[in-house]
Amino acid sequence: MNLPLLGADDIAALGPKAAADALESALRGGLDPETAPARHHVTVPGGELLIMPATTRRFTGVKIAGVATDNPARGLPRITGSYLLLDASTLLPLALLDGAALTTLRTPAVSALAIRHLTGPVVRHLVLFGTGPQAYGHLAAVLAERHVERVTVIGRNPERAEALAAHARGLGPEAAAGREGGAEVATADLVLCCTTSATPLFDGALVPDGATVVAVGSHTPDAREVDSTLVARSAVVVEARTAALAEAGDLLVPMAQGVFAAEDIAAGLAELVTGRGEIPGTGPGAGRGRGGEPAAFAGPRFFKSVGMGWEDLAVAAAVYGNSAA
Repeated sequence: MNLPLLGADDIAALGPKAAADALESALRGGLDPETAPARHHVTVPGGELLIMPATTRRFTGVKIAGVATDNPARGLPRITGSYLLLDASTLLPLALLDGAALTTLRTPAVSALAIRHLTGPVVRHLVLFGTGPQAYGHLAAVLAERHVERVTVIGRNPERAEALAAHARGLGPEAAAGREGGAEVATADLVLCCTTSATPLFDGALVPDGATVVAVGSHTPDAREVDSTLVARSAVVVEARTAALAEAGDLLVPMAQGVFAAEDIAAGLAELVTGRGEIPGTGPGAGRGRGGEPAAFAGPRFFKSVGMGWEDLAVAAAVYGNSAA
């Protein structure tokens, strides 16, 4: 059997909007992230292996992703991996995909789907933390979903932050590099956290009421990109409660501090997409103003993503279908 190899170009050809559509279709079709198989963590000499299985009626798949923390110093990518897509009924392999490229598309697509349901059509000020592949991917995903007027890029390396800001200017919005500390979040209506930081990136008290914050960079119980202040004052949405309460340090640390509880989670992503979640000012026509913006309420919205296998499967299946079209 000559197994098709779908590389970075094949995966990028799908695009973030189509990837978000694939995720939304899966959720509207009845997929329940709460019952999806859990991610398995294996410590290896080079770092950590993440084994992420998933299945639907049509497809089964598994991603083996490597997190090699020393790779950037070697000039190599921090995230590696492969994805094996199989036919669900026969379990015969259908394709092998570049796992790192799949993650680079899938994670922003998950964020884009949340943004689709949490924000209005215009983002006046986007503050983007991070300068790596996920930051670039998230910028593309937001621009595919929303009109963005201004972007501030904040990273540890000023040259890389300016490079991403220049890239953003080439795509249309005004853009500039900001400074570490993130004071610019005080005027943001969308904040994206796409970093490897294990400690909060900014003061959560500065985020305006009604703004949306998305954090995707951490998936361990002791690492977080946002502080307890933000979590305590936000309407919190997660991919799935089971995954968030096992891996999301952004929520687990505030829970340990007694300022947040599991029952404070407002909705999972499936509830948000299907309209079953009780998020103030979201959903079709729910309390939106003349410009389509969500109605004001006391606090920001916070979407926390840790990454789940069903998301990889939905996007991998869409890439496979797109490549065969």
